Amino acid sequence: MKTGTKIITLENGYHLWTNTQGTGDIHLLALHGGPGGTHEYWEDTAQQLQKQGLNVQVHMYDQLGSWYSDTPDWDDPAVANNIETYDYYVDEVEEVRQKLGLDNFYLIGQSWGGALVQLYAAKYGDHLKGAIISSMVDRISDYTDHLAQIRKEALTPDELAYMQKCEAENNYDNDRYQALVTRLNEQYVDRKQPAAIAHLVDTMSVPLYNAFQGDNEFVITGKLKDWNFTDHLKDIQVPTLVTFGEHETMPLATGKRMAQMIPNARFASTPNGGHHHMIDNAPVYYDHLASFIRDVENNQF
Repeated sequence: MKTGTKIITLENGYHLWTNTQGTGDIHLLALHGGPGGTHEYWEDTAQQLQKQGLNVQVHMYDQLGSWYSDTPDWDDPAVANNIETYDYYVDEVEEVRQKLGLDNFYLIGQSWGGALVQLYAAKYGDHLKGAIISSMVDRISDYTDHLAQIRKEALTPDELAYMQKCEAENNYDNDRYQALVTRLNEQYVDRKQPAAIAHLVDTMSVPLYNAFQGDNEFVITGKLKDWNFTDHLKDIQVPTLVTFGEHETMPLATGKRMAQMIPNARFASTPNGGHHHMIDNAPVYYDHLASFIRDVENNQF
């Protein structure tokens, strides 16, 4: 497949931005987080894997509503109700696979993308050679319990009380609250500072992010508050890598448990990595990824 950008048209008429990098017969489709984030932390994945001695064609795209792809009219309730669902986005992955002509491929997803990997592997696993769940729990209660713990450790009692007061009052748009969010982000999300990916304006799709997550990574008021896939982990039948950062928003204990519950899985953690550990500590993150792919390719997993 040729490298570069390709705009694909979905059956619903919307357009998605896709990009392919790298060479070789191994194919990896990368899903970003958010929802409402972008592909950009996957931009150098083909090059990073090549440093590990592995040639992989990496395919990435911005999901519907994200910066480089079409933005639906979120103010139209019918549009929002049809698109802001797990079913829509997992089926979108399958349509992208078809449009790009992929089969017997690897699927990697970070955060929200990791939820889609779980859903896709259970529903469409016949198309997969392997799955990589990066920084995503199988049940949201593990995440919220961990958030409560890290906020208690990272903030003073007064700062924590202030954040909780703002959240109870739905008062997120104030400088003090957002400054505390920034501090937490720098400790648990983007530990490598300044952040490697930056824009002159915020590229997050705020309506989509708010619908599923909420105002920020440390409070969940959207649809993800009901996320629970634990009973379906057994349905993921392909070789699976579960990988978390050692100092991130998702608890390591959950990643280890998930790897035990998925029939054919292993767990790996990235030292000094936050939620975006593919950037915080790229050499270790991509060593784990390359080792997983190489083992599957050699029937040694």
